[in-house]
Amino acid sequence: MRIITHTCPDCGTILAGNVLEDRRRMKCPREGCETVLRFGDLDSEKQEHLVENREKYRIG
Repeated sequence: MRIITHTCPDCGTILAGNVLEDRRRMKCPREGCETVLRFGDLDSEKQEHLVENREKYRIG
């Protein structure tokens, strides 16, 4: 298992890649930041890894 994260380009908040994989698109969780983060913002290798190993990154 790898730790894959994405950093909001506007405020620097770090978000888990598996959360983006699950939701595909979401508003940055930091209060006051309106940036929309997308699964497609991750590079293709990270996207592929998360999709292929989905069972290892279950949320819940």
